[in-house]
Amino acid sequence: MPSQIFLKLCVVSLLAYGQTQSTAQAADAAYPTRPIRYVVAFPPGGVNDAIARVLSPRMSDVLGVQVVVDNRPGAGGNLGSELVARATPDGHTLLNISTAQAISQSLYARLGYNLERDLRPVILLATSPLIVALNPGVNARKVADLVAVSKVQPIRFSSGGIGTISHLSGEMLSRAVGFAAIHVPYKGGGPAAVDLIAGQVQMMINAVTDIAPAAKAGRIRAVGAMAEKRHPQMPDVATLPEQGYRDFVLSNWVGIVAPTGTPADRVQKIYTTIAAIMKEPDIASRVVTHGFDSAVGDPVQFGKHIRGEVQRFAKAVKESGARAE
Repeated sequence: MPSQIFLKLCVVSLLAYGQTQSTAQAADAAYPTRPIRYVVAFPPGGVNDAIARVLSPRMSDVLGVQVVVDNRPGAGGNLGSELVARATPDGHTLLNISTAQAISQSLYARLGYNLERDLRPVILLATSPLIVALNPGVNARKVADLVAVSKVQPIRFSSGGIGTISHLSGEMLSRAVGFAAIHVPYKGGGPAAVDLIAGQVQMMINAVTDIAPAAKAGRIRAVGAMAEKRHPQMPDVATLPEQGYRDFVLSNWVGIVAPTGTPADRVQKIYTTIAAIMKEPDIASRVVTHGFDSAVGDPVQFGKHIRGEVQRFAKAVKESGARAE
C-alpha cells in the first residue's frame, strides 16, 4: 500500500510539473505582451539615438507591440543606464548602450549601477570607426607625420569633454604613435569641431558622421581611420593598420542590454528578431548612412566585447588621469 501511494504522488507531481511547464512555455510564446520601452541614455539626434530610431519601427512590426524610444539623458549616459538596471527584468525594458557606458565604469568615482553585473547583454548592433582629423594648416598627411609636427610644438587636440571617447582616443593615439599632445576639452563635439576648423586646435578625433561633411568640404583634413577597413563614407582615408599601427582599432559601438535577470528565452527572442532586422537591405543601408558598420554579435559575443572594452578604457582613463563625479 505505501508503495502505491508513493507512485500516485509521483504521477500527480509529474502532471503538475508538466502543466506548469506548459503554462510557462505559453507565457513565453506570448512575449512581448505590452509595449517595449527602449531607453536611450542620451539626447535625440546623436549617434546613440540614431540606431534606435532606425530599429524601433521594424521591431514594432515584427514583435507585434509598440517599441517606444525613451530618451533619458544625463551624467554621461549614467542616469538612463541606472534606470534600466533597476527596471523589472521581464524583457519589456531595453537599453541602448555604447562605448560611453564602458568608459563610465572607471571614469566615475561613484555609479548607481555596474554594467557587467546589473545589465545583461542582448546584441551588439554596429560600430562606427573614429577618424583622426587635422586643421588643414597642419603639415601632416598621415598619422606618423604628427611626430615631427609635435617636436616643434605639442599638438593641441579638442574633444567633447573630459573622459569622452574623443578625449581618450586622442590620449591613446599620442601614446601609440609617440607624438606630444595637449588636450583641450569643450562642452560638446560641436564647439570642439568649430575650433578645429578655426585653427584654435590642430587635431580632433570623432565619428565618421561628425568628420565626413567638413572633410569633404575641405575645412579639415582626415588622415586616418581607427578601423580594420575603410568606411564607405570616407573611402580615401587610410586606416591606422594600413599605416603601420596594426593593433590600433578603436570605434564607437552601439548595442542593446536588458536588466540582469531577464529570462534567457526572452533575451534570445529579442536577439534573433533584431539580428534578422539588421540584415534587411533598407535597414543595413540606413545604418551605413549614419556612419556605422553592421557588427551583429550574439549575447555571448557581446558580453565578451563589453568586458574587453571596460578593461581597455579603464587603462586609458588611469593613464590620462581623467575623473568625473
